[in-house]
Amino acid sequence: MKLLDANILLYAYDRSSAHHTACRVWLESTFNAEETVALPWQTLLAFVRISTNPKATRHPLSGPAACALVDSWLGLPSVAVVGPGERFWEIFRAQTSEAQIRGPLVTDAALAAMALENGAVLCSTDRDFRRFRGLKVFDPLQDA
Repeated sequence: MKLLDANILLYAYDRSSAHHTACRVWLESTFNAEETVALPWQTLLAFVRISTNPKATRHPLSGPAACALVDSWLGLPSVAVVGPGERFWEIFRAQTSEAQIRGPLVTDAALAAMALENGAVLCSTDRDFRRFRGLKVFDPLQDA
């Protein structure tokens, strides 16, 4: 199972990004593979929030356009929405303590905890995820 961070989705749909082509090709291939692609709600909401923000992207999407993309992903047979499970808090708390997480990295710790809880590889271009012990990380820009 691959659990996706929002940055891959954002790069894949932002044609002005230097990472657009690489992330778009990787994402389409991943969505068309048989392996499950886990999309946490926080990833989907971050995509909608950032892709519609004119301060974050040169060509912001409209709210309905961003939501239509999310709808299309949720309709794919390989996609599963995941959320925190019974062990989430325990894993999150331990990772937060070990990696000395605070501030903006709290969201990363939550994604890491969901990936660890589900035995998933966290896919992101963000190197901050490498600080979490036991987390398998894949960067389509570096590891492909």
